[in-house]
Order: sequence, then structure tokens, then C-alpha cells
Amino acid sequence: MTIETLSTAPRPHRAKKSPTTRKTSLHRLRAKGSIRDEDLSAFVLPRYLDREGFTSRSVNKDGLVGLLVTGTIAPGRADWCDPLSILTGHPVAEENRTSLALFLVRTEKGVYGLTYGMGHLMIDPVRIDPGFGIEFAVRCLKEDRITKVRRQVMDARGRTDENSATSGEHIRGFGIEQFGEIVSQISGQIENVPLTFAKGSKRPAHVTGNDRSVKIHLGSSPAALLHDLQRIEEVCARPNPLPEFEFIAQVRPLSPKSEQAQNLDARLDAMLGEGQTSRLALAVPSVCREHFEFAESFRVTLAGHAGQYADLDVEQFVAAVQRCPEGGRLRALREGRIQMFASTDDSEANSGKVPVDHWLTAEVPDGVAHFFYWQGKWYEIGAEYLTVVEKRIAELLAQPAGVTMPPWTIEMCDTGEKCGKPEKHKRHNAHDEDWYNKEVAAQDGYVLLDKNNVHTERLRGGGLEIADALGPQGQFICVKKAASSTAPLNHLFAQGRTGIETVRFDLEARKDFLSKVDELSPEHPLDRSFSSPTLVFGILLKDGAELTPDSLFAFAKISLLHTATALQGMGARLEIVSISRTAQRGMADAAAG
Repeated sequence: MTIETLSTAPRPHRAKKSPTTRKTSLHRLRAKGSIRDEDLSAFVLPRYLDREGFTSRSVNKDGLVGLLVTGTIAPGRADWCDPLSILTGHPVAEENRTSLALFLVRTEKGVYGLTYGMGHLMIDPVRIDPGFGIEFAVRCLKEDRITKVRRQVMDARGRTDENSATSGEHIRGFGIEQFGEIVSQISGQIENVPLTFAKGSKRPAHVTGNDRSVKIHLGSSPAALLHDLQRIEEVCARPNPLPEFEFIAQVRPLSPKSEQAQNLDARLDAMLGEGQTSRLALAVPSVCREHFEFAESFRVTLAGHAGQYADLDVEQFVAAVQRCPEGGRLRALREGRIQMFASTDDSEANSGKVPVDHWLTAEVPDGVAHFFYWQGKWYEIGAEYLTVVEKRIAELLAQPAGVTMPPWTIEMCDTGEKCGKPEKHKRHNAHDEDWYNKEVAAQDGYVLLDKNNVHTERLRGGGLEIADALGPQGQFICVKKAASSTAPLNHLFAQGRTGIETVRFDLEARKDFLSKVDELSPEHPLDRSFSSPTLVFGILLKDGAELTPDSLFAFAKISLLHTATALQGMGARLEIVSISRTAQRGMADAAAG
């Protein structure tokens, strides 16, 4: 028998192999002049160049040229030490330490900042190219391997959503609206980019692109890093995004401190000084949207004056800041505050104090692109995007309507003559929506629903107005008068969409609604299955202007397209009627034509 003896001798030590790549945050930076002549230290905030404990060193190694800035911030004991000591009875004396590293690299085509730890804090934010991360991602991501999307709805809701899929799914699975949603971050696998990470690795490369940077595995040697930067530049040089991502690249936020945003601030400030309101409108800030419809008054503090108002108006804001010195008008709007109240005085607040400029939207065209000021920030929207939006809006407005909308006339003065400017008179006002809804319902076959709310447990006793009137074939008619503000239109679109959703999917609400219709008009030919309802928006613009793609403000168009998409998904038909001051519109229009 042979006995084998296992050796217990120690194995020879193997040095740990250095990784060939490291996941790094990469920023593309904007040079003010020639890339070759730009002083790299100009991209760094001066306080970090002069700060004690920070060092700056030039780099010129194997063709890699740049500037390395590193340091550690140690502010002393953490602010939670004292309360934790009191809570536990044990002394706690720990220190916060924050490390920062920034490596600025110059290539033939650009300047890049590689950041480690909190190194991004050292970059002058004005120099960061905010379009880089999304620009790169939408040109190389695999459309069916997206792992995370963060987006913001560009309308009165101002909602931000973030959705993840651990194993990745198709971009269409994230339910992104192709109109009016700003994708500020997108993550996933990339393909057709020969990065160092992909060499000899079975794992696919994964990147995250946002509105400031790209997080990506980059080579750890000078040659590998330069190779990867060149491949990234090649991707960004591709003329167009991949087809599935084209809509993402059409809307991008601008850094508030960028030169472009500051130039737009100056143009908006000049518009305010000239009293221009044609490209300005109101939109409800996201923080106020939920309670806006219950607001009875608004406390406005602006440019040194304060007052309580029943309504808000763009002209009111412009007049308040128009005489401010150049450069101070937009600043006055940003420093001003608006608070909503559920009472006609200031006894029942239902919002916080929100900056006035967050209630303002503005449109500034500049060549083929348009820029929009919304929720206190600037956004760039490409020409192709606007063309598609205009086309879709024109198609919606061209849909024939099956209802007739009577004229929304001006109230007569005591003399029997029409009042040209009733808003200027104390005793005479234009006819309100209550009056007009009754005019609509007075037609044969129509039913008045205004203020006839549906009540269910789900609605918590508040009730819901399904529509203002029913048309002769069961059309749901919602009416709104809108002057220069987008807020009434946003409310109109939300009312219509919510009404259709409620009668289709809330059984209790549907029963309550049908019982009301039976009381009001038992023989009405309403489709009680609500499988393919028709929703009609009747809109009166200022002075009875015709409803066209040009007469609707940009964000009202976005809200309308969102509503149209949602209604289409519910099998509903949408019709829009431009209400006139002098003539019938809708089905009567079509018959006359």
C-alpha cells in the first residue's frame, strides 16, 4: 500500500494583479479658447487650488497630458457626536474626512475631468458641458438592456420619476412619454464601443449618463485611458442618436451657471424690461399643483410690495418688475414669493412660499433651437422635436367635432351696447364659465353636469366633476376660458382625463354618475359601457382668438399631448373646439363648411 503525504509547505505568494480599468466619473469641460492653449487650472475653483492640504501637479506621462489636484477636507468632529454622546452616555469623538481628486486630461479634441471621491466639487460648474452624459449614452446604449431611467415631466405637474430594472429591459418598457419628458439620467449596457474594459472580459460594459457626466470603466494606464477617451469621442461624433433614443436627445436641461443659461437670463430680463408678454405664461409649480384648484387667493410679495389677489396674471408680474434696473428684473422674480390660500384672506394657507419665477414659463427662440424657462430652470429643445409637436397638435385640432359650441359673448352694459373692456368696469364683467355651461346645455340633446359632482368613498367626500356637460351622443364636454396662463388649460386637461378614467375604472363612481344622468335626462343615448367615450375640450382663448398650434403656449401643447396619449390608451376619442365670441363652432362649423 502506498501512502501519499499532503504537503503543508506554504504556497508561493502571488502578487495581486492590478485592475486594468476602474469605474470613473467623466466630465467633458468647455474651453473658452484654443484647447491646446487653455490653462487647465482655469477649470478648477480657485479656493481648492489655494486651500491648505491640497496639491496641484502637472502630468506628462507616456503621452498623457493633464493636471492632478488632490486633497482631503477634515472639518473636525462630526456634528452628530454631541447628540449621540448625550443619547448613549458614552463619549463620541469621531471626525469627518472627505477626500477629493480631480484629474484634468487634455486631448486633441477636448478637455475632460476624471473625478474620484468628491472630486467633482472642485470643477468650476460653469465649465461643465451638461449635454455630454446623455449625448454619449443615447449613441451607444443597447435599447433592450436599459437598467435605470430618471426623468422629469415638463408640464404643470413637475413630477420626477426614477425606475430601475436590475437585469435590464427595453427602453419602451419604462413608459417614457416622447413629448415633454426630460431624461436626466439613463443607465444600461453599451455595444459597439471597443473600450479597454471589453478586452478579454465576458461582462458587458455598463455606463450611466446624466446631465453632468458619464460613469464608465476607463483604462488604468496612460495608453489605455487615451484609447478609451478617443473611443468616447468617436461615439459622441456620431451624427445622430440611435433611433430608439432620438426623442431623449431633443430636450436637455442647461446648467444654471453655464454661459448659455446666463445669456438666456439676460434675454429674459430684457423681455421683462420691455414689457413683453407674448412669450410668457403662467404654469402651476409642482409643489402647488395638488392644492391649486382649491386656492381662493394668492399672497404675492414682489419687488418690495405685497398684496392679496384672487387671481394671478403674467402682466401683473411684468408690471411689478419692469422698472427694476437692468439685470435686476429676473432676480426680483426669483427673490419674490407667492403663497396660496384656501380662503379669500390670509387665514388658511394651503402652500408654502414659492419663488415667483417658478410660476413663470418663458420661450426664447434662438436659430433652429428653442429655449424654455420652466420651474426656475432653462431647457433646450431641438428644432425636430418642435416640428413633431406642432404636427401632432395640428392633427388634434383638425379632428372634426360632433358637438356644437355656442358663442361666448361679452355681457351687455346697461346702455344695451357691448362692453368692449368689461374687466375695466366695476359693475360689468364678461360672462363666466357658469353662464357659458348653461348656454351649452340649453341646446337640444345636451345635459348640464357643471357642479353636479360624483361622490364615492375613494374620493373621500370631496366629489369629482366628471364633465361640464353631456353632448347629444354622450360626449363628455369640458369647458375652459384661458387667457395668457397655461394653468387653466392644465386644469382642463387634467379634469377631462380624470373624468374618463373615473367612469371607466371606478365602478362605484360609474353607478353614481349614471344615476345622476338618469335623473337629469332618462332618455339620453349615453353608451353606458364607456368602452369608447368621446371627450370634447371647448377652449376660449383671449379675445376669442382662433385655437391654432401657434396660439397655444409650448407647455400647454405638451400637457395636451400627454392627455391625448393617455386617452388613446383608454380607447377614448379626443375632440377640441375653439370657442368664438361671435359664432357657433364645432359641428355647426363643419356643416357650414
